[in-house]
Amino acid sequence: MTDFQMSLIAAGGIFVVGVISYNKWQEYKARKSVERAFSTDHDDVLMKSGAAPAAPVEPSFDEPAPAPRQEPVLDANVDAPFAELAGADALAEPVVREPAPAHPSAPPAVHAAAPAAGSAAAALDPLAGLPGAKPDTPPAELAENLVDPLIDCLIPLNIEGALRGDKILPALLKLRRVGNKPVHFVGLAVNGDWEPIVHGGVYTRLQAGVQLATRSTALNELEYSEMVTRLRAVADEIAAEPEVPDMIEVMSEAKNLHRFVAGHDAQLGVNLASKGAPWAMSTLIGALENQGFDVRPDGRFAMLDKEDGPAGGVLFTLSTNVNLGADTTSRLTLLLDVPCVAPAKDGFGKMVACAKSLELRLDAAIVDDFDQPLSDEALGEIAGQVGEFYQEMEAADIPAGSTRALRLFS
Repeated sequence: MTDFQMSLIAAGGIFVVGVISYNKWQEYKARKSVERAFSTDHDDVLMKSGAAPAAPVEPSFDEPAPAPRQEPVLDANVDAPFAELAGADALAEPVVREPAPAHPSAPPAVHAAAPAAGSAAAALDPLAGLPGAKPDTPPAELAENLVDPLIDCLIPLNIEGALRGDKILPALLKLRRVGNKPVHFVGLAVNGDWEPIVHGGVYTRLQAGVQLATRSTALNELEYSEMVTRLRAVADEIAAEPEVPDMIEVMSEAKNLHRFVAGHDAQLGVNLASKGAPWAMSTLIGALENQGFDVRPDGRFAMLDKEDGPAGGVLFTLSTNVNLGADTTSRLTLLLDVPCVAPAKDGFGKMVACAKSLELRLDAAIVDDFDQPLSDEALGEIAGQVGEFYQEMEAADIPAGSTRALRLFS
């Protein structure tokens, strides 16, 4: 080991000893400073053994009696000044205020709010698995026409005060459809009735509804996202705030509803086959018009419900099964759209009666899709199945031929 290395080791040792000595000195100074700061000549009364305990405080019987227990009361609604403007149904439900519990450990009572008798939510009890009634749902008589809690996704639009239809209609007309799903708006008028938004009307509440399903498809994620985006833009124009339901729940309801629609999309056909030569179209059209058919531009013929007058609905249709320019046809098909005709109209019975009349007039045979003859017994069995079908739709609260069914099966 060289002298230089020895010198470095010695210098390092001296430096370490110096640092340790300095730290010890600083520690000693700090301890003395603390002792001086906390030293005192005063006695600690808490540590004196001879200190007399404080005299106990006797309870006084001159204290004022506790306030009497307050019974639950119904608070007056804060929106009471608007009762005359919006109607009684527009007010929020009264709030029940419970008094504080008598004992600190006693839990407060919890009361479930029961729906008011005759309310729209109580009156509309849809089939399990289908979309349910939402808060603030319009009454049933309007619901089936425009915004229906059973087949629509309802989206309340919160507004402050009242809005005139003239001011909000231009914005609402920008959103009438997403995909093939119609969108409707209704408002709570100052007379307390839900109605379509019209010029001259004044509304204290608004509600949008997008149809959850049609005959072809259910409302999907893209359509719902488009609906929400466009609805927010409309709401910004009229200073409203939409309460948008959760997408997962809406998609589930839409799929459930479409499953029902797909399972009840029934169309019954009865065919007439010529027993001889094909029928000339010029002669056939005249015979069908004499039978009571209404000729449509698409070449189809519709039998209208004459009991409802000239504007009566379609009972069943007839197709010639050939192009418009064809000269002859040897087969006719009468078709009943079962969910779109009310049971009371007896669409199937009238279609069969019409087929039998044309059978004689055109010298034809009533056959099925496989050209097999349809006897009266077979037609009777089909009529029984149609009756069961109508019962299923009635049980689902979507009666055949109703506005609700016509919207779904259009």
